[in-house]
Amino acid sequence: MTSLALINEFLGQPPNASEHGYQIDHILEFSHWFMGALFVGWSTFFVYVLIRFRKSRHPKADHAGVRSGISTHLEFSVVLIEAVLLIGFAIPLWAKRVNEFPSTQDAILVHVVGQQFNWTFHMPGPDGQFGRREIGLVTNSNPLGIDPNDPAGKDDIVVLGELHVPVNRPVIIELSSKDVIHNFCLPHMRIAADAIPGSLIPMWFKPIKSGNYEVVCGQLCGLGHYGMKGMVVVDEPAEYQAWLKERAELAGTQNAPPATQQPPGAPPLGSTPGTVPPPGAPKTENPAAKPEQKPAQPTPTPSGE
Repeated sequence: MTSLALINEFLGQPPNASEHGYQIDHILEFSHWFMGALFVGWSTFFVYVLIRFRKSRHPKADHAGVRSGISTHLEFSVVLIEAVLLIGFAIPLWAKRVNEFPSTQDAILVHVVGQQFNWTFHMPGPDGQFGRREIGLVTNSNPLGIDPNDPAGKDDIVVLGELHVPVNRPVIIELSSKDVIHNFCLPHMRIAADAIPGSLIPMWFKPIKSGNYEVVCGQLCGLGHYGMKGMVVVDEPAEYQAWLKERAELAGTQNAPPATQQPPGAPPLGSTPGTVPPPGAPKTENPAAKPEQKPAQPTPTPSGE
């Protein structure tokens, strides 16, 4: 890290771990130093004006104002530098990120779904195809609503909170949300994008350093927003293949049952004894209920006694 880049570290920016991150870091370095120079310059000018034009030295106001053109030149220089930063660096870098996606043949494809307050990662299995998802099939055991009757989804990998990817391979992420707008922010990889319900937002990065990198939600999404975190683990190729094999084996044994199939030990479909029937259902006699016992009536006696 160069001495100029120390300003990023001083301001709390984590170390870069992605291939494109150095370009963003260079823009941030220049912007931070430029803003620092402006702060020092304008602060010095402000103090000078307070002293130079104090009331005791100029009891009568001068309504003519500044006659020199230096202020105009300074303001024009500031605008010019900001325009160069925006048009010459920021916009081309942004265009490259959104228009030049890597080839899907070599990239790792991941669907990331946000919900209050966690991240769910969905990856295709060995067949390379994502299973069909249906919102009507979403349950606690099937958080993404993967259709159990779709052959492509039999080997899909669904992981809550932790994603493993290999080092030096591009990763393409498609973001979505199940409830409100979230923001998938991976500071070490210098990427962030909103997860919007009903939309698939693409983003990508290429990790160049192995390690564990925290995912945070960059959009206020509710009372538990502070705890909506995840983890991206960048593995060496051998470690990634071992993890992939382990998750594929687990996926084969943890497929959710179809909607019409009950898991072992589950109660039969319909209302069970002791439950409240739905409105409009015919009343049925509860076999477990005891017959109501009425109090004994006194035996009538003859009126002559």
